[in-house]
Amino acid sequence: MKRISLTAWILIALVAGIVFGAEFPAAAKQLGLLGTIFLRLIKSIIAPLLFGTLVCGIAGTGNVKTMGRIGGKAILYFEIVTTVALFVGLGFVNIVKPGVGVHLTGSASGIAATNTSLAGILEHTFPTSIIDSMAKGEVLQIVVFAFLFGTACAAIGGKAEPVVQFCNSLSEIMFKYTNYIMYFAPFGVFGAMAATIGDKGLGVLLNLGKLVLTLYAAEAFFVVVVFGAVVAIAKIPLKRFIQHVRAPFLLAFSTASSEAALPSALENMEKFGVPKHIVAFVLPTGYSFNLDGSTLYLALAAMFVAQAANIHVPFPTQIVMMLTLMLTSKGVAGVPRASLVILAGTLASFNLPVEGIAVILGVDTLMDMARTSVNLLGNCLATAVVARWEGVVLPDGPMVEPEDEALDPGIYPTPQVG
Repeated sequence: MKRISLTAWILIALVAGIVFGAEFPAAAKQLGLLGTIFLRLIKSIIAPLLFGTLVCGIAGTGNVKTMGRIGGKAILYFEIVTTVALFVGLGFVNIVKPGVGVHLTGSASGIAATNTSLAGILEHTFPTSIIDSMAKGEVLQIVVFAFLFGTACAAIGGKAEPVVQFCNSLSEIMFKYTNYIMYFAPFGVFGAMAATIGDKGLGVLLNLGKLVLTLYAAEAFFVVVVFGAVVAIAKIPLKRFIQHVRAPFLLAFSTASSEAALPSALENMEKFGVPKHIVAFVLPTGYSFNLDGSTLYLALAAMFVAQAANIHVPFPTQIVMMLTLMLTSKGVAGVPRASLVILAGTLASFNLPVEGIAVILGVDTLMDMARTSVNLLGNCLATAVVARWEGVVLPDGPMVEPEDEALDPGIYPTPQVG
C-alpha cells in the first residue's frame, strides 16, 4: 500500500476537524490548544530561517548591485499586482453587493483602530534591535537587517566566510528542524479547525454566506485570471509550478497563517528552480509588500461594512479608500486575522462604523483561509516571475522531488546555499 502523503494527512485532518467540531462542540473547543502549539512551533522557525537563508543567499551572490536590481523588480511587481487585487475586490463588492440587507448589531469588536501613516510604516520597517525584531516576529525588520548584513558580508569578501558558513549551516539545520515540526501539522490543523467550528458552529456559514461566497469568487477570479495572465506572460511552467506550491498552499489554507507555510514554500520554490538568493529575498519580502489575497479582502470588507450600514460611498471616495488600503496593508503580518486591524483603521478614517467588524468576525476564519492561501500563492509566483525577469530558465516537466514526502529522512539532499 502506498504511503499516505503529508498533503493527504493535512486534508484528512481538515475534514475531520470540521466534522468533530460540528458533532462535539464542547470538546472541540478544548482542542484549540493543538493548533496553538503547532503555530508556536512554526513561529519559532521564522527568525533563524529568514536570517540564515537571506544572509547566505545575498552574500553568495557576491554582487551587491544584483540584489538592488532584484529588489527593485520585486517591489515594482508587488505594487502592480496588489493594485489589481484591490480593484478586483472593489469590482466584486459593487456588483454583488453582499452587504445590502445586513443590519449591523452588537457591540464593537474591541479591535483598536490604527492610524498608520507612511512615516510610521517607514519608521517601523527599520529595526532598533535585531534581537527584539526576532523576538516579536517582525518579518520586515528581519529582512532589512539580514539584507544589510548580507550585503556587508558580500562587500568584505573572504573575511566574512566564517559568518556566511555559519548562516549556511543554520539554514540547513532549520530546514531539517522544519521537517520534524511538520510531523505535527495534521494534529495542529485538526485542533484548529475543530475549535473554530465548535465555537462558531456550522450555522455561521448561513448567516454571512453571501459575503463568504463573494470573497471566494473574487479570490478565485484573481487566481485564474490575474495569476493566469502573469504565468502566461512570464512563461512559467504551470503544471510543475502547481506541483511545487500545492503543499504550502494547502497548509496556508488550513491554518490561515502564511507564516506556517513559509518554510515549505522557501524549500519548494528552490526545488522548482528559482535561485536561492531570489527565493530568500523575494518570498519573505512579499509577506509585507505582496499580500494579494489580504488586499483584495480589505477592499471587499470595507465596502461590505458601508453597504451593511446603508452608507453611500461615492466612487472617487472608494478610490481614495483603495489607496489608503494599499498603503496600510503593507504592514499586515502573515498571521491569522491581522487584516482586521488594518480594516478597523480604514473604517475609522472614512467614518464608517467599526462595529461592522463584529459582523465579519463570525466568518472571518473562513475568509482568512482564502485570503491567506492566495497571499502564499502570490508570493511563490512572485519569486518565479522575478527569476524569469532575471533571465533564469525554469525547468519544465514532471516534479522529481515531491514536496509531500519531504518528511522522510534521506529522500532529499540537503538544500545547498549560494
